[in-house]
Amino acid sequence: MAISRAAGRKVVFDIDYRPNLWGLAGHGAGEERYIKSGEVTRRLADILPQCDLIVGTEEEMMIAGGADDPLAALKGVRALSQATLVLKRGPMGCVVFPNAIPDSLEKGVKGPGFPVEVYNVLGAGDAFMSGFLRGWLRDEPLETCSAYANANGAFAVSRLLCSAEYPTWAELSRFLKHGSPHRALRRDEALNHIHWATTRRNEPPTIMAFAIDHRAQFETIADAAGSSHERIRDFKLLAVEAAAKVAAGRPGYGMLLDGEYGREALFRAVDHGFWIGRPVEAPGSRPLEFEGGGSIGAKLVEWPVAHTIKCLCFYHPDDPPEMTVRQERELLRLHDAARRLERELLIEIIASKHGPVDDRTVARVVERLYEIGVKPDWWKLERQPTKKAWDNIARAIEIADPLCRGILLLGLEAAEKDLARAFALARPCGVVKGFAIGRTIFAEPALEWFAGRIDDREAIERMAAAFARLSDLWQGGGRAIREAEIATPPVDRH
Repeated sequence: MAISRAAGRKVVFDIDYRPNLWGLAGHGAGEERYIKSGEVTRRLADILPQCDLIVGTEEEMMIAGGADDPLAALKGVRALSQATLVLKRGPMGCVVFPNAIPDSLEKGVKGPGFPVEVYNVLGAGDAFMSGFLRGWLRDEPLETCSAYANANGAFAVSRLLCSAEYPTWAELSRFLKHGSPHRALRRDEALNHIHWATTRRNEPPTIMAFAIDHRAQFETIADAAGSSHERIRDFKLLAVEAAAKVAAGRPGYGMLLDGEYGREALFRAVDHGFWIGRPVEAPGSRPLEFEGGGSIGAKLVEWPVAHTIKCLCFYHPDDPPEMTVRQERELLRLHDAARRLERELLIEIIASKHGPVDDRTVARVVERLYEIGVKPDWWKLERQPTKKAWDNIARAIEIADPLCRGILLLGLEAAEKDLARAFALARPCGVVKGFAIGRTIFAEPALEWFAGRIDDREAIERMAAAFARLSDLWQGGGRAIREAEIATPPVDRH
């Protein structure tokens, strides 16, 4: 403390009095908060003069000030220290005394209190302190510092996991502006979503992913060549090599890989720092079903936490009601499991295979899923017919979840020239962050490799070349995309 003050730094003291840690009570008295002790008061008297900010509950101020009354105790502390004094008063908030102690606690500087259901008090004091310091270190008004502190403490006692569930600045700002309809803040889904979205792992601003999570398609290719399904695993390992060749250790590259035929490839992909997405849907299922049946949560708990859950749903806004109800039920189950297990979720929507598509079709799907409470971290969407269609989707996301990571564009086995036009149309839409494309990259090399007409090295080279061309197109480095931006031909909407 002396060194800090000599260097012009501020000293903050959280009294945090625990009688049993001072040897005044037994090991079983950890919850005892006040036992009078002249010895403790004398020890604290050496510390108080060196502090710029002193924070404590009524009992803690009483032990520091050597009095059995909070007001008298504050005056005792003030006689030793010119620090700003913060008196914590639980659900009543706090009172701050920057100068002389008045004749009533109510005459101090106050911030609003936030009565909530007390669920777990562990870490409440640290939450309060972090909130107060958020304002105090920025020289904000003491009323504002108190509001931050009281709100932070309310979050801590109303949630379960101590510091892991303290609010982020975005979350705290929302709460201070709008409050909450819930006394149990852990039940406020809007705040919970902000907390999740602002504590996620960092991701590159662009994701260019080689999608090779296909299962049924590879089985068809292998069967046509008279090849064993076991060889699918080998081909997916080649795909990882191809993607790594293109990425060359740079961020912003990823892969979609399954756990059935791509298990070994998943392990290999980790070596290259790829963003990883893994499918959970039963291939081709409509209505949506999860692969392998049983509890989706029980399966996801075994996944590495950095793997993003990917779920393809063939959903059209004009589906029959019974189809819609069943698919939405499964998506809600998945969303709940993802949030409870702290895994990111990518929802892939393909509407064009089950009805006409116009400028509002996919936006309607996005709006509907947000309406029922599904808020994925990522969307994976098929290419759109017009700029207006992308604008409609972007508007739906911005209104419902401005914290969404964004959209990855899927290919549906389109030719590269068609993808160039699709990229040109999607790239100006700020919410589209990249692509996850598969068959355009691997379809032809896979057919040749399974049939034995090319070897491993050539398969890798051909997939790497195709992936590199798409990456260049997305980043605007190819002539085709510049030409497509000049004149994009009309796209069939049906």
